[in-house]
Amino acid sequence: MQTEILLDVRDLHVSYGAIAAIKGISLKVHKGEVVTILGANGAGKTTTLKTISGLLKSKSGNIIFDKNDITNTPAHDIVSLGMSHSPEGRRVFGTLTVEENLMMGAYTLKDHDKETLEWIYDILPRLKERRKQLAGTLSGGEQQMLAIGRAIMSKPKLLILDEPSLGLAPILVKAIFKAVKEIAQSGVTVLIVEQNAKAALKLANRGYVLEVGKITHEGTSQELLSSEAIQEAYLGKKH
Repeated sequence: MQTEILLDVRDLHVSYGAIAAIKGISLKVHKGEVVTILGANGAGKTTTLKTISGLLKSKSGNIIFDKNDITNTPAHDIVSLGMSHSPEGRRVFGTLTVEENLMMGAYTLKDHDKETLEWIYDILPRLKERRKQLAGTLSGGEQQMLAIGRAIMSKPKLLILDEPSLGLAPILVKAIFKAVKEIAQSGVTVLIVEQNAKAALKLANRGYVLEVGKITHEGTSQELLSSEAIQEAYLGKKH
């Protein structure tokens, strides 16, 4: 039985000046799903995520989130509706401690939620060890964990992750994917863009493949993992 649609992107077009970056894509994310968007560099993955979360404006098309049309809604209002975006490149506040960074993620809530904070420390124990440390002194992997932790402090219905494993050592990639799995199992819906296609498809229920601003393939993770075209392009399998 298909659950309720949480995010519905309809015929989205996004341009940078005269250059069309996204050319009429449509995608759906159901409540409780993990959905991944795969694609090469420059395919339009980050642009798609930024447009969904209100950081970029679309030229045309609609974005429906939790039954609200958020197509022209400012980013800060979208956060209040229950969407949280952990951007590529981490962007933590280097001069604040780990715990202060996490608390920044809860700014839309009336009460700072100690329970959510403790839960984040449970799934990302390294943050607990470093909670009084300045975020700028953390390693890249720890900063990535912090960016994810900060994004879930607002108790989102939908967590958007842009390249969470980019540039990280394999052991940290494993820890981050384990944490994302636990976040998803707690009931948070996840939309993830990830260069590590195999890891993303193992985590996700379904996926979309984006090529130069258009969706060329979509299906369950199993369908995409077993597709020869996908294997050749993204999973490193050669004939």
